[in-house]
Amino acid sequence: MDKEIDVRTINVVALAYLGDAIYEVYIRERLILMGISHALELQKRAVLYVSAKGQASILNCLLEEGKLTEEEIQVVKRGRNYKRSTHPKHTDILTYKLSTGFEALIGYLYLSKNHDRLAEILGYIEVK
Repeated sequence: MDKEIDVRTINVVALAYLGDAIYEVYIRERLILMGISHALELQKRAVLYVSAKGQASILNCLLEEGKLTEEEIQVVKRGRNYKRSTHPKHTDILTYKLSTGFEALIGYLYLSKNHDRLAEILGYIEVK
């Protein structure tokens, strides 16, 4: 039986960890449903979305277009502001923090069982 958890108290890194996995599955599914079947092409296209740069870009668009609620913005800020002990080598720290905020939001919506809102947020992303 599922134990009731206050998702707001879950470590933001755990939310981002889960959010990253959920988001990657979503992008991979979208690409496959577009008819792409070669693994190399799938990987090449997925990286455009499932990377710190891609996720930061999507988050910036969501924020600029006012697509997030105040509660969702607070989750993003928690993820973005989390103090890390390591520094990413493949991207700048600001981009990495924004992508962590995006992943935390996805994980938060999923664990909150707010699947309609999660689908709505993911639906704003134009996968090509």
